[in-house]
Amino acid sequence: MDPFNRGLSMRLGDIINIKHGFAFSGNHIIEEDNGVVLVTPGNFRIGGGFQEKKCKFFDGEIPKEYILNEGDFIVTMTDLSKTIDTLGYSALVPKSSSRTYLHNQRIGLVQFKNDSCDRGYIYWLMRTRGYQRTIANTSTGSTVHHTSPAKICDFEFTPPSIETQRRIAEILSRYDSLIENYQRQIKLLEEAAQRLYKEWFVDLHFPGHDNTPIIDGIPQGWEKKKLGEIIETTSGGTPSRRKENFFSGSILWVKTKELNDGFIFDTEEKITEEALNQSSAKMVPEGSLLLAMYGATIGKLGVAGQSLSCNQACCVFLLNSKEYYRWFLYNWLMYNRTFLISQGKGAAQPNLSQELIKNFEIVIPSSNLLMIFHRLADKIYTESAKLQAQIRNLTEARDRLLPKLMSGEIDIV
Repeated sequence: MDPFNRGLSMRLGDIINIKHGFAFSGNHIIEEDNGVVLVTPGNFRIGGGFQEKKCKFFDGEIPKEYILNEGDFIVTMTDLSKTIDTLGYSALVPKSSSRTYLHNQRIGLVQFKNDSCDRGYIYWLMRTRGYQRTIANTSTGSTVHHTSPAKICDFEFTPPSIETQRRIAEILSRYDSLIENYQRQIKLLEEAAQRLYKEWFVDLHFPGHDNTPIIDGIPQGWEKKKLGEIIETTSGGTPSRRKENFFSGSILWVKTKELNDGFIFDTEEKITEEALNQSSAKMVPEGSLLLAMYGATIGKLGVAGQSLSCNQACCVFLLNSKEYYRWFLYNWLMYNRTFLISQGKGAAQPNLSQELIKNFEIVIPSSNLLMIFHRLADKIYTESAKLQAQIRNLTEARDRLLPKLMSGEIDIV
């Protein structure tokens, strides 16, 4: 007798339908946050689940039947990555009082036909590695990979009892609830730092502003400079993939898709010392700022949570002895992101270069004010880094637990 009390083999199509999304006009897709999120595959994490870091927005006419609701169960049906690492994964539409989420054509809406399986269990089943690789291996396309409702619905599985299904979903969802809570805290911390930056350096309500005269449009003691005058920049490189051992090391190697306006403590790929020594890849120190110069992620930022290497699409800001510039520059880059991207060259897609970046004009506050801001902001970002570490630990624990619960390796009491 099966101690996991499994039933008969089923197809996902026995219990769900998948509804295609709407082909929203590309002419109305914008980068500026207007509160109307066009859900794309970029909103799916590797491993499943929804992420807000890679949002695109829409400012055109919206068919009401393609507005998603809080808790809607969605699946990604297109994947642009070479490794097909998000195709088929599930996510839930988040709760938000300030945003509307749109059902885009690349996304499937999962609709249940009956209650023969627990909804939460199916959600987690569609976040397992075995399910996702099955969908990836049956995908079509060479550069852009696609799946279909039919292929997803063809996936076969053998569920345990409905009570066990509910218990599995409950255990795994507790991890996600904690992770989401920490993510909300991080967002609040980031917003606090950005408000402080805007108040001091945009609105000019900095400490002592009442007694600081404005000379030639800027406060006394501040200076207009080129970015390259105050900071060094460099970029990375990609080791040859012809040598398999180059990507079997422990050195973090950042691709621009991993720049998500936060700390970088881990990367999808890691390289060896040999790869570092025999390529244009180079190590950059902890605390360095990384900016995506081109591609789909242009303008995205990252902070090296430890020493690491990166690819050639990253511009790295080396702080050296001017560490107190870090959070001022980080917020300056974030606040001026739209402007930076608009200055990029290229017909098909704007591209930034180190030379272009170094020639951007920036107003530098007095050193004393920068140091005060750095101390305040550093406390905020240190707390954010601690929360990110907790999220990382919870995510790893959940991902280790998921296959064991699904296989019955761990008893459900």
